[in-house]
Amino acid sequence: MNGSSVAKGPAEAGTLTKLARFLGSILDPRIYLHGLRILHYYGYSHVRDRRQIRCGRGTGIAPNVSFRNGARIAIGEQSHIGERAYLWAGDSTGRIVIGNFVSLAPEVFITASDYQFVAGVPFRRQPKKERDVTIGDDVWLGARVVVTAGVTIGAGSIVGAGAVVTKDIPPNSIAVGVPARVVAQRSPIS
Repeated sequence: MNGSSVAKGPAEAGTLTKLARFLGSILDPRIYLHGLRILHYYGYSHVRDRRQIRCGRGTGIAPNVSFRNGARIAIGEQSHIGERAYLWAGDSTGRIVIGNFVSLAPEVFITASDYQFVAGVPFRRQPKKERDVTIGDDVWLGARVVVTAGVTIGAGSIVGAGAVVTKDIPPNSIAVGVPARVVAQRSPIS
């Protein structure tokens, strides 16, 4: 037997298979087209609307916050908008107004419009009901809090992680749960 007819071992065959898969994936043009789609998405959901937002001095916004209709979003001074948060104002009238010294933890979702749910009509074909959302000064929304259209959260309030706020929260309240309910009041510093 000559050396050229020696069968390849399982380890060598596995390495060649991995190399072929790697080359197939990086040479696939769909990868580069998908990359362009991601850039386009970030352009309209993270960059374009961000330029339209009225934002106070000293406010920090994570680079991956998603905005809709930025012209109807106002954020006060010294506030912080955490990673992967969503601020979606309404398409025509629903505004989001966030006060000063507000902290939104990661993945907070605030929307100023809701779909309608009339039977017999697909919900995506129904008009949205838009209502303003107002977040007062010195409010802290924990991770993954959802705030629905028409809600006002009073100044000094804290909303616990994972809560779904469907009704107004009075000032200086601590609210938790689904739906969010007030469980305590913040005391003034003595």
